[in-house]
Amino acid sequence: MPIAVLNNARLKKILAALEGNWQAEMEGYHTYLALADRDADPVRAQVLRHLAQAELEHAALWESRIEELGGPRPVYTGGPGGEADSLANRAGGIRMALRRLEIEESRHIANYGKQLKELGDEGSIAILHHVVEDEKEHHRELGSLLRGHYSAPAGAPHVDAKAVLDELLAKREKGRKQAGSWIGDAIYGVNDGLGAIFGIVSGVSGATAGDSKYVLLAGVSGMIASALSMGSGAYLAAKSEREIYDAEIVREREAVQMNGPEARELLSLYYQVKGLPEEDADRVVDHIARDPEQMVQVLARERLGTTEDALSNPLVSATSGALSTAIGAAIPVLPFFFLQGIPAIVAAAIVSLIAHFAVGAAKSLITVRSWWASGMEMTVVGAVEGAVTYGIGILLGKGGM
Repeated sequence: MPIAVLNNARLKKILAALEGNWQAEMEGYHTYLALADRDADPVRAQVLRHLAQAELEHAALWESRIEELGGPRPVYTGGPGGEADSLANRAGGIRMALRRLEIEESRHIANYGKQLKELGDEGSIAILHHVVEDEKEHHRELGSLLRGHYSAPAGAPHVDAKAVLDELLAKREKGRKQAGSWIGDAIYGVNDGLGAIFGIVSGVSGATAGDSKYVLLAGVSGMIASALSMGSGAYLAAKSEREIYDAEIVREREAVQMNGPEARELLSLYYQVKGLPEEDADRVVDHIARDPEQMVQVLARERLGTTEDALSNPLVSATSGALSTAIGAAIPVLPFFFLQGIPAIVAAAIVSLIAHFAVGAAKSLITVRSWWASGMEMTVVGAVEGAVTYGIGILLGKGGM
């Protein structure tokens, strides 16, 4: 629609939509750029930078159209790291952030598709057609990144092998456990303790009509047992993970010493699968292979997808697992320290269901679900668990067991 025939109300509506598009593209630009800067995988980081540049180009198109329509120059209102700085993305780590971005790209595509039908401005529609195709490519590329395939998006330049090498050498000592791992472990521990002890408390309450002496005996015993079980399990899992890594390092060191050319060919193939041309991959590997120990570390990282620094500390895992489980387990027990009978049962049910909702909502930090839906799901599960075990407790109590 020519600018001249746009009435004031229609123009405001179009400008508002275009500014929203510009804000979304700028947020995407900052998000991709921040994730690329933090990513320890140099090939994936370059792909993310390409996506960031594409988002910036889209924003420039929207800004240009806004100026053509006489609108004010848009001002970015988001953070310098975009959505990369959100608690959910920091908690979930790079893979969860990519999954969220993949979903966000699909939402952008749907929103732009809706604008194609409703916007009614020829200049904006021309931009929409171009941007929608790019966003579809971004969605496919994010899916490829999540599956470990790093082929470059359409129109992207070949990955610069020297830049990849520089990043790899700069970051090889900076492997670290993803931020989401300890949060996920803590949420799992709280959930495990809460669910198990809520079931015990409900069952004993039903059997004893809320006699605090028996409920506390069962609840505190269960809390201690659950915490110790979770702590020892976390310790053994982390220790086993470290032992597997150490064994892999030994195997890779022997392989490099016995057959260096084969080890170089293997590493080159890893990089080719990620999207590097064969010549560039060989060049990167030649540089890495100048330091045999570095070659060992890189091969182990490619095979296991981790570094030594990224492994869990067994003592830290055991402590966090035990403490988080104990915290979750203590919640349904607490009311019985102060109340007796039905009031104690009701109070325990209320605080436990609130805790179930809180734990479910917290899970949204490491998933892509709505916090409300996740919280309600956990609450329903907790309510069913409590009702069933309470009913069983009543039956056992009447049976004299």
